[in-house]
Amino acid sequence: SDLQPLSVVFKSSSMSSVAAVRNGSWIVLFMGNSDGQLIKLVLDENYTPSCPTVLYKSDDERAVFPRMHFDPVDSKYIYIALRKQIRRVSVVRCAKYNTLKDCRSALDPLCGWCVNTQRCVQCISSGCHWSSSSKRCGWTQGREPQLNIQDACKDLLSEYKEPEILSLEPHKVSFNGRNNVLLRGRNLDSVTKIRIQGDLGCIAKESPVFDPSSDTLVFNIPPSESKGTVKMCVVTPDNRCHGNSIITYSSQPRCTGVQPRNSWRSGGRKIHVQGTNMEYVESVIVQPSNIFLKSQYDASSRDMWFYSHRIEGSDHFTLSLMVGNSTEACDHDFSYEPDPVFTGFTTLQVANDLQVNIQKKADKLNLNISEVKVAGLHGDKGYQCVVERIESNAVICKIKAGPGALDSLNISIGHFYVKQTFESPSGMKYFSILVVLIVIIILGAVVGVIVHRKSQKQMSKKMNDQLELMESNIRRDIRQGFVDLQTEKSDLIDNVGAIPFLDYKHFASRIFFPEAGTLTAVMIRDIGEDSEQTTVDEKCLAFAELIRDKQFLSCFVHALEEQKNFSIKDKCTVASLLTLALHGDLLYLTEIMEDLLQSLMDQSSNANPKLLLRRTESIVEKLLTNWMSICLYGFLRESVGQPLFLLVSALTQQISKGPVDSVTEKALYTLSEDWLLCQAQDFEPLKLKVVFAVGTGEEISESLEVIALTCDTIQQVKEKILQTFQRKFGFRYTQQIRDIEIEYEKEGKFVMLQEVDDTSEIRGHVTMLNTLKHYQVGDGACIKVITPKIHAPLKTQNSVKDDKNFSIKYFHLVDPDIDTDLSNHPEKKALKIKEMYLIKLLSTKVAVHSFVENLFKSIWGLPNNKAPLAVKYFFDFLDEQAERKKITDPDVLHIWKTNSLPLRFWVNILKNPDFVFSDMEKSPHLDGCLSVIAQAFMDSFSLTDTHLDKHSPTNKLLYGKDIPQYKQEVKSYYKLVKDQTSISSQELKTFLQEESKKHQNEFNESAALRELYKYMQRYFTEIFQKLEQTDAPSNLKENMHRVKELFDNMKRSGWN
Repeated sequence: SDLQPLSVVFKSSSMSSVAAVRNGSWIVLFMGNSDGQLIKLVLDENYTPSCPTVLYKSDDERAVFPRMHFDPVDSKYIYIALRKQIRRVSVVRCAKYNTLKDCRSALDPLCGWCVNTQRCVQCISSGCHWSSSSKRCGWTQGREPQLNIQDACKDLLSEYKEPEILSLEPHKVSFNGRNNVLLRGRNLDSVTKIRIQGDLGCIAKESPVFDPSSDTLVFNIPPSESKGTVKMCVVTPDNRCHGNSIITYSSQPRCTGVQPRNSWRSGGRKIHVQGTNMEYVESVIVQPSNIFLKSQYDASSRDMWFYSHRIEGSDHFTLSLMVGNSTEACDHDFSYEPDPVFTGFTTLQVANDLQVNIQKKADKLNLNISEVKVAGLHGDKGYQCVVERIESNAVICKIKAGPGALDSLNISIGHFYVKQTFESPSGMKYFSILVVLIVIIILGAVVGVIVHRKSQKQMSKKMNDQLELMESNIRRDIRQGFVDLQTEKSDLIDNVGAIPFLDYKHFASRIFFPEAGTLTAVMIRDIGEDSEQTTVDEKCLAFAELIRDKQFLSCFVHALEEQKNFSIKDKCTVASLLTLALHGDLLYLTEIMEDLLQSLMDQSSNANPKLLLRRTESIVEKLLTNWMSICLYGFLRESVGQPLFLLVSALTQQISKGPVDSVTEKALYTLSEDWLLCQAQDFEPLKLKVVFAVGTGEEISESLEVIALTCDTIQQVKEKILQTFQRKFGFRYTQQIRDIEIEYEKEGKFVMLQEVDDTSEIRGHVTMLNTLKHYQVGDGACIKVITPKIHAPLKTQNSVKDDKNFSIKYFHLVDPDIDTDLSNHPEKKALKIKEMYLIKLLSTKVAVHSFVENLFKSIWGLPNNKAPLAVKYFFDFLDEQAERKKITDPDVLHIWKTNSLPLRFWVNILKNPDFVFSDMEKSPHLDGCLSVIAQAFMDSFSLTDTHLDKHSPTNKLLYGKDIPQYKQEVKSYYKLVKDQTSISSQELKTFLQEESKKHQNEFNESAALRELYKYMQRYFTEIFQKLEQTDAPSNLKENMHRVKELFDNMKRSGWN
């Protein structure tokens, strides 16, 4: 049979979550709604509900998620989750009850009346009160009777006609209430007050009425603690309630900005307010004048606006929205500009129409065609002049079938009105004729001179023009470079929140297999496998046991390296496979590495010890790189990770501060001469006001300020919007760059911005990418980010960069002729002086210098005056090998240490930050800048002094003055490490065991063993011969054959 409820205690169509707690015989329910409310309901032992209480309501329509949790530390609180929010809400509201009657009537088992303090407080037992005689809290079972309200007039015969409610304007309001609500009906002149009863309220609210008549009255809707619908009726003098109308409480309005953001002094400009729930706004408040302006709302277009008021002078104001008796902040920088100034007008007959050109002074109002009304007067007759376009210094309008002339114009803009009188142009005509005659005479003289000395004048003029232009450009660029250098400072980011580190297994896999092929994916276990001990089959166990024999592994490595077809790539792969196969026994891996290093040092081919470990030409050298990566991962995350991430972020921001050519990726601000943009155009920074259209209804979000340049392409603007979004909020935008489009608000309408369209400039067969300057986007412009409603598979091309011929078909800042053939354009070659822009390298270096120094010092710094254990241990190992080989030259040890740590590990990290951080894209340009920093880093470890002059490469010159100081710090670092107490074998063993255990089961050791066996299979004969040459015991050779048989059997049975 179907389940039946014991009792229906509460009904709601929007309930999204429920939590309950039992307190003695009482049950307390906590219910979350889809409109963002948390409601508390108390049931007694008979499941009789008390009055519901709203504990929390959100400002917008965020739904309460299904799961709610009580605070395990303090049971007076409950945690609720909403979209992108977590709230800790108090479940006790005892202080709201001011009297004993209210406290007892509330039937809240968590509240009781304290006689001593005469307050309603949270009590230990359910529904208790404090007894002064027994000195304890006690509780009397049963519901306290409610206050009986007697109707003193119920027996009286009413002399009033029964009122009726016909309509309510408006009937939807925010939970802050509404003033001056108009009620229409019949027989309303007998109404004394309005009564409002909600589903969540046990006590009705009443509101007085104003200006009652027989068919209308006005009243105020009071604020509500909850959202939803309530019932409303009108009360007559006999205290009876008539009618049954509905009022809906919703979220409060949320303003995201106004457009336009200024007005003329005379006022009357239509100002559109952007945001959500604008229909609930009653008026707009202008501060500090405290002027209330009536707001208007169009339900069909969901557009809300008001008209600016008249002021004297110019000033900046703050706009707020009046909602009930509360205010909502809207715009803090609304300004008034002087009224437009018109200086005159001229007329021109165009076919049957009369075109009127009205001259005006330039201003900051950015007038709209719909705002300007013009009427022409000829005699006593008036003509409407239809405005066709508005320019910065002119208004052009046209009179259809108009008269041949006008006596005056009447111009009105909002509350501003001006009359322009036509002035006779006869004097101007005579003056124009005189000017034309003078010009003709001068031109005649010039033509005579040109004819006489044609060739000389042409050459001289051409040379002078080019010299003046080049000199002007050089002066401008050098001066700007000097200004940049003197004013540049590290105003870049210095705090990025949580650093997006890669987890260990992905970091290690990128170090071990930098090419990131299919081998990488096989070696890493999935998340579900990390905590599981996967089964290792018999053949892999046998091979794992075999490689744990030092003699076999040594013969295995030497036999492989002796083969001519065993490439450098094979050596690196085998070293990384060995690292993974032995990752669970790092102590054994360390011992093997030491043995192989000693063997490498003893080889006759290494007669010059200074060349040792300089390149990765053997298995052990790659093994050393992997070993350093494993042992220094903790130090990298704790000490070096943040400075490295800040440096990369600062470099990226500094590059984007200036022009970046979208096609070649060259930039004005860079550290690498190879990526220096030598043809930068004039540009200006723009502060864009970016809003996001979110949700199915495309509601507008809060605005986000984004810094862009006038020369930025549309693709670059999208990138800067998404980068700014992630820096501000700490997470990526929900859509990728390929899935968004941007629109520019122009004259109240949004215009789509595209990389290439019908208006793009075309030079020959090459198209110029559109920029913000091309679209005339100004400072403070509003940009809207939208997501086109089209499925990705239906989009054939998301960006022009997807075109494989992108660099041939399009250009941005670099003229396509400049970097190709200059033989036919010597004048363009003269303008391209690369050395003129080299000062930009120095400007960029100054901007990021503090980040570079912090990074270097974090690498060769000693936290707590102690080097990382692996560094100290390995440096001591190198000292011991130098003594063993009787090497006394200190330079050799310095080079060994430099080749094994900075060159082998740190340079790899500096040049590849994407090995350390997730979601980091390393562009070729960024790679070039990081290479310059890495070169300076390695120069700091060099023992030779480089002589620098004007012919030296710029990457050496850039840090030439800093290198001597860095060298002193490096020498001090090496000395401090050497002077430290040596690491005992037990300390090393403990450290390596902890590292092995820390990353246990993160790699697929069986897969590594299978891949490693392929090399044993390929060179089986050579390895076996090497074992015989070293007099290996027979059981070792038998074990080798046994492993081969196991793998062969598996292959025959279908294993691949």
